[in-house]
This record gives sequence, structure tokens and C-alpha cells, in this order.
Amino acid sequence: MSVARVTEISATSSESFDAAVEEGIRRATKTLRGVEGAWIKDMNVLIENGNITGYKVNLAVTFLLEDQA
Repeated sequence: MSVARVTEISATSSESFDAAVEEGIRRATKTLRGVEGAWIKDMNVLIENGNITGYKVNLAVTFLLEDQA
């Protein structure tokens, strides 16, 4: 039997939503072991002077907890 935890992270990109998701997953897998999946909870754009300056995603990342043996 396994037990997992879900944590939320935010990531931004000046390029696209896809790039923001990729950056968030890259960073999560660098820090967390046993990442199994993620889902996008929220997406929004950053706007400055009427122009889109960035893309932001909020991700819920699921990772397995290690045994306490």
C-alpha cells in the first residue's frame, strides 16, 4: 500500500501556459521524490500596460511518501 501527498505550487513563464507548466513540473521533480502526477488548478495571465507579460499556473502535485522503515 502506498500513501501520497498533494502540494500546490505556482509557476510563471513569459512565453506560454505550457512553458509555465513545464517549469513547475521541472522544479517539483527537482525538489520532491516520487512525483506521480499533477493537475492544473488555475491559469491566469499577468498584464502590464494592457499587454500580457506572463503566464501563471497553479499546480497540485502528487508525490508518494517514503516508508518510515
